[in-house]
Amino acid sequence: MSLIYLELLWECKDFAVNQGNGVKGLSNLGIKTIPQKYILPPEDRLNQNQIAQDESIAVIDVSNWDDPKIAASICEAAAKRGCFQIINHGIPLEVLENVKEARHKFFELPDEERRKYLKENSPTPTVQLKTSFSPLAEKVLEWKDYLTHLYIPDDESSKLWPSVSKDQVLEYIKWAKPIIRKLLELLLKGLNVKKIDETIESQLMGSLYVNLVYYPVCPNPELASGAGRHSDISAITILLQDDVGGLFVQGTKADQWIHVTPVKGALVINIGDVLQIVSNDRYKSVEHQVTVNGRRNRVSVPIFVDPAADTVVGPFPEALESGEKPIYNHFVYSDYFNYFFSKGLGRKQTIELAKK
Repeated sequence: MSLIYLELLWECKDFAVNQGNGVKGLSNLGIKTIPQKYILPPEDRLNQNQIAQDESIAVIDVSNWDDPKIAASICEAAAKRGCFQIINHGIPLEVLENVKEARHKFFELPDEERRKYLKENSPTPTVQLKTSFSPLAEKVLEWKDYLTHLYIPDDESSKLWPSVSKDQVLEYIKWAKPIIRKLLELLLKGLNVKKIDETIESQLMGSLYVNLVYYPVCPNPELASGAGRHSDISAITILLQDDVGGLFVQGTKADQWIHVTPVKGALVINIGDVLQIVSNDRYKSVEHQVTVNGRRNRVSVPIFVDPAADTVVGPFPEALESGEKPIYNHFVYSDYFNYFFSKGLGRKQTIELAKK
């Protein structure tokens, strides 16, 4: 298949999106140059001069959750940087390795097997194969494919998830849920919220999305992006990454980026827009981006901890107890979610629209 023909296919978004070939399909063709649709404009490319050499992301040992110093470190990192890593969190290394391997197993399936999980083919809306971020809205496509799972407790639809990865994903969720709750409990105590009741649970952790993300080897990694700069719209995001690296979060200076160095067994915690909003800016959602690799495939497994779709989100009363004025309006989370996915990634545009 000639590159000219591929370009025509990409113009109508047919080869990657409609046919479900995605980036893996391009990679399998052995192309030497990425199609124009994947090439970032020069001003959006991350260069070496922008990588901060004197800043790093905190790595917090949470082996004793009850230690006040741990709570203080987590709240400080959430307020200062919006990103940190945790180690000794209690999830067995085997569980982490198995869910990363599940990504390999799924994306190594024959094309016709993977395509069974495209939106129009999937046996359930709770699992879908996707490519890029929002292909119909983006000017530049991202060099990634992913299998996304909407986890609903006690829902039978998970039985219809791909057999090669279903058990590993569910086991990872089982271990991750108490850690998610503990993190949110500590962060909310920093806002003087005493406990997570049913209302707060719905506002912060009403739904979980788990993605198996695949960034294939890219022939022109300096021209492409695995994820453009953005903040997550979740309350928090729990990210498991492999040893390839490539995740960068914004540094102290606006044009500086910090590499989140992979630590074996660690989980990266990103503060999302929702936690910034309910905290009335006490915590900060972190702007981040992902580069791609010219020699190795990269794997990541994020869990997006979101409010329930019909939840009303706004600053918590406890965040305003000292007389602060609310910075954000109250809104229904599904409206926020739908707007975020209706456009290409764009820094922190969505949260700006929520401001008064």
